[in-house]
Amino acid sequence: MAARIRKGDTVVVTTGSSKGTRGEVLSVIPSENKAVVRGVAVAKHHKKATRMGEEGGIIAREAAVDLSNLALIDPKSDKATKVGFRVLDGGRKVRVAKATGEVIEG
Repeated sequence: MAARIRKGDTVVVTTGSSKGTRGEVLSVIPSENKAVVRGVAVAKHHKKATRMGEEGGIIAREAAVDLSNLALIDPKSDKATKVGFRVLDGGRKVRVAKATGEVIEG
């Protein structure tokens, strides 16, 4: 199945504690139906120092967010939109913003 949200897309969080936050998709995990978004769902992990010289401490990193809680940003209107698909004349399948009909590159 074609992915509606891909790595590098700009998305907005629609629900949850980070509602309204925009960020870039760092990675997508299709098997879990989740994505990691920069600056969203930041979790702090306590890391122990190792013998190899790695320092310990509290490290902040992004946790995965469910894809149903994300909406793609329309490149034309700069607002959240649903994503559809269209097949071009050359036979290439592209993503299309439902609100404006604009082709989403990427």
